[in-house]
Amino acid sequence: MFITKKHLSRRTLLRAGGATIGLPLLSAMVPAATALAQTAAAPRPRMGFFYLPHGAIMDNTRFGAEMNRWTPDIEGSDFDFKPILEPLAAHRDYLTVVSGLGNKPGESSAVHAIVPATWLSCEHPRQSHAPYAGVTIDQIAAAHIGQDTPLPSLELATEAEGGGAACDGTYGCSYGKTISFRAPTTPMPMEFEPRKAFEKIFGRGKTAEQRSEVANDYRSLLDMVAAEAADLKRKLGPSDRTLVDDYLASVREIERRIELLAQRDLSSVALPDMPVVRPDFDELIRLMHDLIVAAFQANMTRIVSFMLAAEVSNQPYTHVGIPDAFHPLSHHAENKGSMEKLVVVQRYHTQVFADFLTKLAQIPDGDAGSVLDNSILLYGSNMSNSNAHNNFPLPTLVAGSGSGSIKGNQHLRYPDRTPLANLLLTLLDRAGVPVDSVGDSTGELTEV
Repeated sequence: MFITKKHLSRRTLLRAGGATIGLPLLSAMVPAATALAQTAAAPRPRMGFFYLPHGAIMDNTRFGAEMNRWTPDIEGSDFDFKPILEPLAAHRDYLTVVSGLGNKPGESSAVHAIVPATWLSCEHPRQSHAPYAGVTIDQIAAAHIGQDTPLPSLELATEAEGGGAACDGTYGCSYGKTISFRAPTTPMPMEFEPRKAFEKIFGRGKTAEQRSEVANDYRSLLDMVAAEAADLKRKLGPSDRTLVDDYLASVREIERRIELLAQRDLSSVALPDMPVVRPDFDELIRLMHDLIVAAFQANMTRIVSFMLAAEVSNQPYTHVGIPDAFHPLSHHAENKGSMEKLVVVQRYHTQVFADFLTKLAQIPDGDAGSVLDNSILLYGSNMSNSNAHNNFPLPTLVAGSGSGSIKGNQHLRYPDRTPLANLLLTLLDRAGVPVDSVGDSTGELTEV
């Protein structure tokens, strides 16, 4: 057998005069007789974690199934969609609704002050105003599959913080404002300003030329620092040279990130326009989702964590006919009228998420399907009945196919209080992240 096909470099550019245009993934970039999975063109998983505070209206009130607006009645494939999940019906094949999960490590009289930070770790934090909590799975994933993108992970929110109950006299404020911990003592701040989020992802400047100039200036500065440090090393003793080497290693890591930024091709990415002033909530939450779409499409990051609203949020939802503030409404006292209002708010969040999935499904990801095909997205809450502040049963769904590792079109019902950590462990496994356990996990959910 003779193979005469030649392949192009994945970094091939078109050059004419002063213009340089990047190319999408072409079949000619895959070496002849080489499986896609064995090349740099192989799909890499993207992971997203979308946190909805204040639970959901489920079959967990004194009204029982009568007021269930989340959990499907039918198990297995071809399950039914309750009102909150109904906007997702068009993406059935990409959905896995998981019922029966609880998160015992998230239980506490402090409630809102620890619920966010325990969602992705399933570890109870230390009683201290100084942060000490479990490392969250988004950061575990970032350490394994996020190191060759400019941003190992991206943390976003729509609000800086919620009401006072997000802090606690025993636990402080470290656990109520983020869903992401890189290390036990390192909570990741959630960026809630869209312009700052844009600059973090794509660089400062209004145009591509301005962003390039900023990046080049910064890279030249780093080169200068590295040269001066190398010259200094020649004048130092062994212990000081070790300290300088550690410093240079940090500089080189920054330099590597900037080099990755410089190599990006954003010509095919539809970047959202940044508003001059902070937009209203509907525009803001959709803009943040669009930034995630663009970041995934441009391969700026593979790991995103997003708080759709702050814990103890006082955001009103007048744009969907609900003028009530979110958190006070969540204390519905099991009044049917208040609960139905809360359903409207929760359905709205699901609709925005469904629109986000539609955009991911429309973006080709090389010749390996769409971005949604190669994503693993967790959507849900670490609270169940917001009036009771309980942690079972948790509203939880997974979207995306994970490059074929997630079956989809399933409603899986597990025994009551199956650890949420079992699902988190499963999602890491499906993304190719090697871990033995997460929080209080007892094993994987093989049916996912």
